[in-house]
Amino acid sequence: MRYVPAIVGALLGLLFIASSLAVLSGKATMPPPPEGTPAFHFMAALGPTGYMTFIKVLELLGGVLVAIPKTRNFGLLILGPIIVNIAAYHQFIGKDLLAQPMVIGIGIAALYLLWAGRRNFAGLQN
Repeated sequence: MRYVPAIVGALLGLLFIASSLAVLSGKATMPPPPEGTPAFHFMAALGPTGYMTFIKVLELLGGVLVAIPKTRNFGLLILGPIIVNIAAYHQFIGKDLLAQPMVIGIGIAALYLLWAGRRNFAGLQN
């Protein structure tokens, strides 16, 4: 049971590392959403600004930190807002959060790692 956080952290970290490296290296390109949809307008607004590149760099950094047990909590602090935004995008813009098991799995894995490392966050209280 004591190895479960290490395995979950490594899998979550590798997932974010692989997805960010694929996009940053130009190997993976997303097909554009159908024109006129909220997803199309959202990506049209963020794409040219370089914002998504910035997010992918943070995903890479957070994935590396989560995969290393000693820096896992700092990686979760970086990836937490990104995971919330991914879920919010699928819920409010894509309208398909429940149809995305990967997003739900990422959220559950991150919450489990937060729970497993909760003692390390105890110093953040007043």
